[in-house]
Amino acid sequence: MTTPVQTNDLSDKVAIVTGAASGIGRATVELLVERGARVVAEDRNVAVEALASPSVAPLVADVTDEDSAHRAVALAQQRFGGLDILVNNAGIIINKTVADMTLDDWNSILAVNATGAFLHSREAVRAMTPQKSGAIVNVGSYACFQAFPTIAAYAASKGALAQLTRALSLEVIEHGIRVNAVGSGDVITHILDEIHEDGSGFLAEHGSGTPIGRAAQPREIAQVIAFLASEQAAYLVGSIVMADGGMSVAAG
Repeated sequence: MTTPVQTNDLSDKVAIVTGAASGIGRATVELLVERGARVVAEDRNVAVEALASPSVAPLVADVTDEDSAHRAVALAQQRFGGLDILVNNAGIIINKTVADMTLDDWNSILAVNATGAFLHSREAVRAMTPQKSGAIVNVGSYACFQAFPTIAAYAASKGALAQLTRALSLEVIEHGIRVNAVGSGDVITHILDEIHEDGSGFLAEHGSGTPIGRAAQPREIAQVIAFLASEQAAYLVGSIVMADGGMSVAAG
């Protein structure tokens, strides 16, 4: 018996990507469309509207708002006829010690990085269960497992995301829904622009300390996301695929 060849073609698939206005999110939207998918691109930044096309429906929304998840799924269904893929990419970070951190600081990080993923995953699962198929990809970090000073809130949120990935994967695999995550390393994006004068430059410099000797480009992480969303990853359930240039190996 010949085993069918699995491909990463995403023709006729419908996806939601959060945090889609720039960085990894934008690169993921662009790559999924290249591979045939139609995408709801969600971001609280109105710049996401620039992605509008016959294959991309922008949605300006804050992932921490419970209604945003309802709106994203409804838009996918109304505009493109269903939902097959969810990419929980929206994320923020602060660099403060626990002693210097306010409750608002802590809550804001957890709300975006963990609660937003929960809300969108819940609504996606409800939409995917009747069709007995689907893929959820969470964008984690080396901070799913490692930490260093000043990232306590971020590390806690990414640890929560890793455990959400694992627990949810066990709940929904019987319905044909796969849940996995990518553990991203330093990526040259604008996530640190509110913390550092040259956020992307800081990430490039920090990434030079990894075993691979550089930070990643957003599309390199998007490639892993697209793989996890595709049938090529059909046997991956609850995995956190580390794409961090060897940082977690060296730390371990």
